[in-house]
Amino acid sequence: MSSKRVKLTTDEFVKEAVGIVSKASEKGVVLRILGALGVYIHSVDKPGVLDIYEKLGRFKGEGLVFTDLDLMAYSKQRKEIIELFEKDLKFNYDPYVKALFAGRRLIYYHPAGLYHVDVFFDKLEFSHDIDFGSKPGKGLLELDYPTVSLAHLVLEKLQIHEINWKDLVDLSVLFYSHNLCSLEGVKTRECIDDDLISSLLSDDWGFWYDAMLNIAKLKDMLRGKLAEGAIGRDIAERVLDRLDALVRRVESTPKTKKWIKRSKVGTSKPWYRVVEEIER
Repeated sequence: MSSKRVKLTTDEFVKEAVGIVSKASEKGVVLRILGALGVYIHSVDKPGVLDIYEKLGRFKGEGLVFTDLDLMAYSKQRKEIIELFEKDLKFNYDPYVKALFAGRRLIYYHPAGLYHVDVFFDKLEFSHDIDFGSKPGKGLLELDYPTVSLAHLVLEKLQIHEINWKDLVDLSVLFYSHNLCSLEGVKTRECIDDDLISSLLSDDWGFWYDAMLNIAKLKDMLRGKLAEGAIGRDIAERVLDRLDALVRRVESTPKTKKWIKRSKVGTSKPWYRVVEEIER
Protein backbone atom coordinates (compact mmCIF):
# COMPACT_ATOMS: atom_id res chain seq x y z
CA MET A 1 0.00 0.00 0.00
CA SER A 2 1.31 3.43 -0.94
CA SER A 3 2.41 5.56 2.01
CA LYS A 4 1.85 8.78 0.07
CA ARG A 5 -0.92 11.09 1.15
CA VAL A 6 -2.95 13.73 -0.60
CA LYS A 7 -1.47 17.16 0.07
CA LEU A 8 -4.83 18.88 0.35
CA THR A 9 -7.46 19.36 3.02
CA THR A 10 -10.48 17.10 2.80
CA ASP A 11 -12.68 19.90 1.45
CA GLU A 12 -10.06 20.87 -1.14
CA PHE A 13 -9.66 17.27 -2.27
CA VAL A 14 -13.41 16.80 -2.62
CA LYS A 15 -13.59 19.97 -4.72
CA GLU A 16 -10.72 18.76 -6.94
CA ALA A 17 -12.24 15.31 -7.44
CA VAL A 18 -15.76 16.51 -8.18
CA GLY A 19 -14.28 19.15 -10.48
CA ILE A 20 -12.52 16.49 -12.56
CA VAL A 21 -15.69 14.39 -12.85
CA SER A 22 -17.67 17.50 -13.76
CA LYS A 23 -15.17 18.59 -16.41
CA ALA A 24 -15.26 15.09 -17.87
CA SER A 25 -19.06 15.18 -17.95
CA GLU A 26 -19.00 18.47 -19.85
CA LYS A 27 -16.96 16.68 -22.54
CA GLY A 28 -19.34 13.70 -22.61
CA VAL A 29 -16.88 11.49 -20.70
CA VAL A 30 -18.14 9.28 -17.86
CA LEU A 31 -15.94 9.24 -14.76
CA ARG A 32 -17.04 8.20 -11.28
CA ILE A 33 -15.29 8.37 -7.90
CA LEU A 34 -14.46 5.16 -6.03
CA GLY A 35 -12.91 4.27 -2.70
CA ALA A 36 -12.75 6.11 0.61
CA LEU A 37 -13.37 9.47 -1.03
CA GLY A 38 -16.49 8.10 -2.72
CA VAL A 39 -17.75 6.88 0.66
CA TYR A 40 -17.07 10.28 2.22
CA ILE A 41 -18.73 12.28 -0.58
CA HIS A 42 -21.84 10.08 -0.55
CA SER A 43 -22.17 10.10 3.25
CA VAL A 44 -20.80 13.31 4.76
CA ASP A 45 -24.08 15.23 4.44
CA LYS A 46 -25.95 12.67 6.54
CA PRO A 47 -26.57 13.45 10.24
CA GLY A 48 -24.01 11.95 12.62
CA VAL A 49 -21.55 10.75 9.98
CA LEU A 50 -18.65 13.02 10.96
CA ASP A 51 -19.18 11.93 14.56
CA ILE A 52 -18.86 8.27 13.54
CA TYR A 53 -15.62 8.94 11.66
CA GLU A 54 -14.36 10.62 14.83
CA LYS A 55 -15.55 7.94 17.26
CA LEU A 56 -14.10 5.12 15.18
CA GLY A 57 -10.76 6.94 14.95
CA ARG A 58 -10.67 7.53 11.19
CA PHE A 59 -9.47 11.11 11.70
CA LYS A 60 -6.52 10.29 13.97
CA GLY A 61 -5.97 13.99 14.71
CA GLU A 62 -4.87 14.69 11.13
CA GLY A 63 -8.17 15.01 9.36
CA LEU A 64 -9.54 12.28 7.12
CA VAL A 65 -6.43 10.92 5.41
CA PHE A 66 -6.63 10.01 1.71
CA THR A 67 -3.82 8.48 -0.34
CA ASP A 68 -5.10 9.03 -3.89
CA LEU A 69 -8.09 9.60 -6.14
CA ASP A 70 -9.62 6.45 -7.61
CA LEU A 71 -11.84 6.83 -10.68
CA MET A 72 -13.79 4.33 -12.77
CA ALA A 73 -14.27 4.84 -16.51
CA TYR A 74 -15.32 3.05 -19.68
CA SER A 75 -12.61 1.67 -21.99
CA LYS A 76 -14.58 2.92 -25.00
CA GLN A 77 -13.63 6.44 -23.83
CA ARG A 78 -9.95 5.75 -23.14
CA LYS A 79 -8.78 8.18 -25.84
CA GLU A 80 -10.98 10.98 -24.49
CA ILE A 81 -9.79 10.34 -20.92
CA ILE A 82 -6.13 10.53 -21.96
CA GLU A 83 -6.87 13.83 -23.68
CA LEU A 84 -8.70 15.13 -20.60
CA PHE A 85 -5.85 14.42 -18.20
CA GLU A 86 -2.88 15.13 -20.43
CA LYS A 87 -4.09 18.06 -22.55
CA ASP A 88 -6.82 19.74 -20.51
CA LEU A 89 -5.69 19.10 -16.93
CA LYS A 90 -1.95 18.94 -17.69
CA PHE A 91 -1.44 15.89 -15.46
CA ASN A 92 1.67 13.75 -15.88
CA TYR A 93 1.14 10.12 -16.80
CA ASP A 94 2.92 7.07 -15.43
CA PRO A 95 4.77 5.63 -18.46
CA TYR A 96 5.17 2.16 -16.93
CA VAL A 97 1.45 1.76 -16.27
CA LYS A 98 0.50 3.34 -19.59
CA ALA A 99 2.73 0.91 -21.48
CA LEU A 100 1.72 -2.25 -19.66
CA PHE A 101 -1.79 -1.68 -18.31
CA ALA A 102 -3.31 1.09 -20.46
CA GLY A 103 -6.26 -1.05 -21.49
CA ARG A 104 -7.20 -1.64 -17.87
CA ARG A 105 -5.69 1.19 -15.87
CA LEU A 106 -3.92 4.56 -16.07
CA ILE A 107 -2.11 6.53 -13.36
CA TYR A 108 -1.74 10.29 -13.43
CA TYR A 109 0.11 12.75 -11.19
CA HIS A 110 -1.14 16.23 -10.35
CA PRO A 111 1.12 18.84 -12.01
CA ALA A 112 1.97 20.33 -8.60
CA GLY A 113 2.44 16.90 -6.98
CA LEU A 114 -0.62 17.28 -4.73
CA TYR A 115 -2.00 13.80 -5.38
CA HIS A 116 -2.12 11.02 -7.94
CA VAL A 117 -5.08 9.54 -9.79
CA ASP A 118 -5.85 5.89 -10.56
CA VAL A 119 -8.21 5.50 -13.50
CA PHE A 120 -9.68 2.00 -13.84
CA PHE A 121 -11.47 0.85 -16.98
CA ASP A 122 -14.63 -1.28 -17.04
CA LYS A 123 -13.98 -3.37 -13.94
CA LEU A 124 -12.15 -3.52 -10.65
CA GLU A 125 -9.85 -6.53 -10.66
CA PHE A 126 -8.48 -6.93 -7.18
CA SER A 127 -9.25 -9.84 -4.82
CA HIS A 128 -12.48 -10.25 -6.81
CA ASP A 129 -13.99 -8.65 -9.90
CA ILE A 130 -16.63 -5.92 -10.04
CA ASP A 131 -17.75 -5.28 -13.62
CA PHE A 132 -19.22 -1.91 -14.62
CA GLY A 133 -19.47 -2.47 -18.38
CA SER A 134 -17.40 -0.90 -21.16
CA LYS A 135 -19.65 1.57 -22.96
CA PRO A 136 -21.50 4.76 -21.92
CA GLY A 137 -25.23 4.21 -21.66
CA LYS A 138 -24.77 0.45 -21.52
CA GLY A 139 -22.96 0.09 -18.19
CA LEU A 140 -23.48 0.77 -14.49
CA LEU A 141 -21.48 3.95 -13.93
CA GLU A 142 -24.49 6.12 -14.74
CA LEU A 143 -26.38 4.73 -11.72
CA ASP A 144 -24.98 7.59 -9.63
CA TYR A 145 -23.00 10.83 -9.75
CA PRO A 146 -20.27 11.90 -8.95
CA THR A 147 -19.47 8.56 -7.28
CA VAL A 148 -20.24 4.99 -8.29
CA SER A 149 -23.44 3.66 -6.72
CA LEU A 150 -23.68 2.88 -3.02
CA ALA A 151 -23.96 -0.84 -3.80
CA HIS A 152 -20.69 -0.68 -5.72
CA LEU A 153 -18.98 1.26 -2.91
CA VAL A 154 -20.05 -1.54 -0.57
CA LEU A 155 -18.90 -4.25 -2.97
CA GLU A 156 -15.56 -2.50 -3.45
CA LYS A 157 -14.91 -2.88 0.27
CA LEU A 158 -16.39 -6.37 0.67
CA GLN A 159 -14.23 -7.82 -2.14
CA ILE A 160 -10.99 -7.20 -0.20
CA HIS A 161 -9.49 -10.52 0.92
CA GLU A 162 -7.32 -8.93 3.59
CA ILE A 163 -9.58 -6.12 4.71
CA ASN A 164 -8.09 -3.45 6.94
CA TRP A 165 -9.46 -1.26 9.69
CA LYS A 166 -10.00 1.80 7.47
CA ASP A 167 -12.14 -0.24 5.10
CA LEU A 168 -14.24 -1.50 8.03
CA VAL A 169 -14.77 2.10 9.17
CA ASP A 170 -15.83 3.07 5.65
CA LEU A 171 -18.33 0.20 5.59
CA SER A 172 -19.65 1.31 9.00
CA VAL A 173 -20.21 4.81 7.63
CA LEU A 174 -21.99 3.49 4.53
CA PHE A 175 -24.37 1.26 6.47
CA TYR A 176 -25.02 3.85 9.19
CA SER A 177 -25.90 6.60 6.73
CA HIS A 178 -27.80 4.55 4.13
CA ASN A 179 -30.53 1.94 4.43
CA LEU A 180 -31.00 -1.07 2.15
CA CYS A 181 -33.31 -0.44 -0.79
CA SER A 182 -35.38 -3.52 0.07
CA LEU A 183 -36.07 -2.06 3.53
CA GLU A 184 -36.90 1.34 2.04
CA GLY A 185 -39.33 -0.24 -0.41
CA VAL A 186 -38.03 1.83 -3.32
CA LYS A 187 -34.72 2.09 -5.18
CA THR A 188 -33.04 5.49 -5.19
CA ARG A 189 -29.43 6.68 -5.28
CA GLU A 190 -29.64 7.16 -1.49
CA CYS A 191 -30.18 3.52 -0.58
CA ILE A 192 -27.93 0.48 -0.95
CA ASP A 193 -29.23 -1.77 -3.72
CA ASP A 194 -29.11 -5.14 -1.96
CA ASP A 195 -30.58 -6.82 -5.04
CA LEU A 196 -27.51 -5.80 -7.03
CA ILE A 197 -25.20 -7.01 -4.26
CA SER A 198 -26.97 -10.33 -3.72
CA SER A 199 -27.13 -11.02 -7.46
CA LEU A 200 -23.37 -10.67 -7.83
CA LEU A 201 -22.52 -12.62 -4.67
CA SER A 202 -24.90 -15.43 -5.63
CA ASP A 203 -22.99 -15.98 -8.86
CA ASP A 204 -19.44 -15.87 -7.43
CA TRP A 205 -18.71 -18.21 -4.51
CA GLY A 206 -15.26 -16.80 -3.80
CA PHE A 207 -16.55 -13.23 -3.64
CA TRP A 208 -19.44 -14.40 -1.46
CA TYR A 209 -17.07 -16.20 0.90
CA ASP A 210 -14.82 -13.18 1.46
CA ALA A 211 -17.81 -10.82 1.68
CA MET A 212 -19.40 -12.91 4.43
CA LEU A 213 -16.08 -13.05 6.31
CA ASN A 214 -15.71 -9.28 6.03
CA ILE A 215 -19.24 -8.67 7.27
CA ALA A 216 -18.46 -10.89 10.26
CA LYS A 217 -15.28 -8.87 10.91
CA LEU A 218 -17.25 -5.65 10.70
CA LYS A 219 -19.79 -6.96 13.21
CA ASP A 220 -16.98 -7.96 15.59
CA MET A 221 -15.40 -4.50 15.30
CA LEU A 222 -18.69 -2.76 16.03
CA ARG A 223 -19.42 -4.97 19.03
CA GLY A 224 -15.91 -4.33 20.32
CA LYS A 225 -16.27 -0.57 19.93
CA LEU A 226 -19.65 -0.74 21.67
CA ALA A 227 -18.14 -2.68 24.58
CA GLU A 228 -15.33 -0.09 24.83
CA GLY A 229 -17.86 2.72 24.94
CA ALA A 230 -16.40 4.27 21.78
CA ILE A 231 -19.79 4.21 20.03
CA GLY A 232 -23.33 4.21 21.34
CA ARG A 233 -25.78 1.34 21.12
CA ASP A 234 -27.89 3.32 18.65
CA ILE A 235 -25.00 3.46 16.15
CA ALA A 236 -23.99 -0.18 16.59
CA GLU A 237 -27.52 -1.55 16.38
CA ARG A 238 -28.43 0.44 13.27
CA VAL A 239 -25.41 -0.85 11.36
CA LEU A 240 -25.70 -4.40 12.73
CA ASP A 241 -29.41 -4.60 11.83
CA ARG A 242 -28.72 -3.51 8.26
CA LEU A 243 -25.83 -5.95 7.93
CA ASP A 244 -28.05 -8.78 9.18
CA ALA A 245 -30.69 -7.77 6.64
CA LEU A 246 -28.14 -7.80 3.83
CA VAL A 247 -26.90 -11.25 4.83
CA ARG A 248 -30.48 -12.56 4.86
CA ARG A 249 -31.03 -11.06 1.42
CA VAL A 250 -27.89 -12.67 0.03
CA GLU A 251 -28.56 -16.05 1.60
CA SER A 252 -32.16 -16.12 0.32
CA THR A 253 -31.12 -15.36 -3.25
CA PRO A 254 -30.92 -18.52 -5.41
CA LYS A 255 -27.34 -19.44 -6.28
CA THR A 256 -26.21 -20.07 -9.85
CA LYS A 257 -24.85 -23.39 -11.08
CA LYS A 258 -21.41 -21.76 -11.22
CA TRP A 259 -21.66 -20.74 -7.54
CA ILE A 260 -22.84 -24.19 -6.46
CA LYS A 261 -20.10 -25.96 -8.43
CA ARG A 262 -17.37 -23.74 -6.96
CA SER A 263 -18.80 -24.06 -3.44
CA LYS A 264 -18.10 -27.79 -3.53
CA VAL A 265 -14.39 -27.06 -3.99
CA GLY A 266 -14.43 -24.57 -1.11
CA THR A 267 -11.17 -23.26 0.27
CA SER A 268 -9.15 -26.27 -0.87
CA LYS A 269 -8.16 -24.14 -3.86
CA PRO A 270 -7.49 -20.37 -3.93
CA TRP A 271 -10.76 -18.44 -4.19
CA TYR A 272 -9.30 -14.93 -4.49
CA ARG A 273 -6.70 -13.10 -6.57
CA VAL A 274 -3.44 -12.05 -4.91
CA VAL A 275 -3.21 -8.28 -5.32
CA GLU A 276 0.16 -6.72 -6.01
CA GLU A 277 0.44 -3.00 -5.40
CA ILE A 278 2.05 -0.99 -8.19
CA GLU A 279 5.03 0.87 -6.77
CA ARG A 280 4.95 4.53 -7.66
